[in-house]
Order: sequence, then structure tokens, then C-alpha cells
Amino acid sequence: MLPRVKCFLTWVLWGFCWFRLAAAERVFDFSTTNVGRLPDDWKPILVGKGKPAEWKLVLDDVSPLIKPVSPLAPNVTRREVIAQVSRDPTDERFPLLVYDGERYGDFTARVRFKLVEGAVEQMAGLVFRFQDERNFYVVRASASGNLRFYKFVNGQRSVPIGPEMAVSRGVWHEFGIKCAGNQIDVQFDGRPAMPTLNDNSHLSGRIGLFTKSDAVSYFSDLRLEYRPLENLAQIMVRAVLADQPRLLDLRVYGRKVGSPDLQVLAAKSAEDVGQPAGATENRVLAENRAYYAKEKESAIVTEPLHDRNGEPIGVARFTLKAYKGQVEAATVGRVMPLVKDMERRIGAARDLTE
Repeated sequence: MLPRVKCFLTWVLWGFCWFRLAAAERVFDFSTTNVGRLPDDWKPILVGKGKPAEWKLVLDDVSPLIKPVSPLAPNVTRREVIAQVSRDPTDERFPLLVYDGERYGDFTARVRFKLVEGAVEQMAGLVFRFQDERNFYVVRASASGNLRFYKFVNGQRSVPIGPEMAVSRGVWHEFGIKCAGNQIDVQFDGRPAMPTLNDNSHLSGRIGLFTKSDAVSYFSDLRLEYRPLENLAQIMVRAVLADQPRLLDLRVYGRKVGSPDLQVLAAKSAEDVGQPAGATENRVLAENRAYYAKEKESAIVTEPLHDRNGEPIGVARFTLKAYKGQVEAATVGRVMPLVKDMERRIGAARDLTE
């Protein structure tokens, strides 16, 4: 699959509101992939129990996104759509299909879906800000007459929330999701479906498709408007420096995918990004303990950064202004809350660089 991408500065209307941003557009075109196969960069994932899902392209009649001007124009076009066609009725079985090519932070997404069959469930949804199979958001609709939002955090599913509403089987519907910071807006068939949600669990991640149990569901016309994403290291450095104006510098070190070497992933000065780590930073990561150094006009605290499992995966180097009578314990104590807040946002080592 070769998605079409273009960047522009414009006013974008997606049915939620007008907003101005330097945006990119991604339209997923499945026509370049043969029927019976999966597009490139799409990864099937099974959450919960049961047999693996079967995702593939099938042909189906799809109405055009824009209503034809001429009454003589065809009302539907037969073309490729993504389908989940396995029929395992296991209750806690959630087949996902995740786009593995890019992560998104702030975005507006739309996708069309059709509930086709299912003896136990007839359901379809959109997964977003997907970290891994234990951490993501989902909005899904069911033919039993409801629309629900919930999240997975460390494998624990939240209580579903959302309205009761008719969701017809055998016709195309549309989800709209807008994420801006910790705010999430949901549309169904072009209308707001629930009040704005506020949640800080996942601030970026991948996009994907969702079904449950034996639901046979089709998906088409997935498209996104999104703000090109900073990596998590850059986001954290910017946020900490904005909140702590007395910090002279902050650098976050990590390893890029495929590289064994520790390097600067984000810093106050963009010129420092990409520089190799020094002996102290490598020692902090290897020994998993903090180092303190006092210079004439500054104090430096270098701390390990840990993932959700407590494994050291990076280093944060804080440079603070020195003062008379400064002691190590007080300086390290000032930095520790900042480190803990940063670590709450890190799921795995790759999060720092993506």
C-alpha cells in the first residue's frame, strides 16, 4: 500500500471545528494491494483470548464520499476494502489491525465501516494512540445498539462509556475521531456522539481497526489530518523547560532503533541533538544510578530513565544554576519529581525516539 501524503498550511474543516495548523494529510489507498492480501505496514494483533484473526482485502460496493452531482452517476463503486472475516466466538477476543508505519499525536481521523455478520457480536471500531496490545484507546459501535469508548492501560480495560444508539447492519457508517492533547472528540455518521473526553493515559501512538469475537466487519476510506509528531523525548524536554524556567539545560539520551550507541535525542539547543553520549551518561545507564557533579556556575544531575517495567532505557541530564551552600541531596531531590513525571509517559525504549 502506498498512502498519499501531502503537507500544507491551511484551514481544515473535518466536521468538528475550524483549526489552523501546519498539517499533513494521509489517505490510505488499498487499491494497490491484491484482493485476499493485506496492505504493507498493517499488522494483525490479537488482544485477549481465542484464535488469530483473519484480515484481508475483499471487494465490496461502497458509496462515494462525495454525493454525485449527476443523477446518472453510479451510487456505488465496487472496490477493495479491509475485512476481518474469522468467526471465533470467544467472548474476550479482540482482533486488531494496526498501521505500523507511523505514530500520531494530534490528529483528526475518519473511517467508514460496515457490520456484515456475527452470531455472537456484530461490532467494528477504530483503535488510536496505540502503544502496544496492552495500551491503547478504542471507539467501537455495535449492532446491539450502542457506541462505546474505552481504554486499555497496562492490560486493564476501563469501564466503557458512550450512548445507546441505532447502528444498522449491512450499511456503511462513519467514525470521526479528533485528538488534541488530552482531549478526544467522537463523531458518528457526521454528528457528535458524546461530550469531549479528557484523558492523559496515551498522548501519541498508532492507528488501527478493531472488531470483537466473531464479528465480520469491513473498513474503507481511512484518512487522517495530523500534526507531524515530535518524538517523546522532544515533547518531554520542551514541557519540563517550560515548567522549570530556572533549569539551564536538559538533555535526554537514548538509543535509536537499530543503533547500540547512546546519543542525545532532545535538548534545549537543537544543535546538541544527535551528539554521542559521554562517559558519565553511559555509566549512569549501565549502573542504573544517578550521578552528581558541581561546577563553578552550575550543578549537573544525571539520572536514568526507566520504562513501564522498571528497566533503564535512557538518561536525563539536568543542568541547574549553582548557588551558595548547594548540597547534593537537595539538588537531586529537586530533580527527582521531574524524572518520575517523565517516566510516567514512557512505555518502552522506542517511545523516546518515535
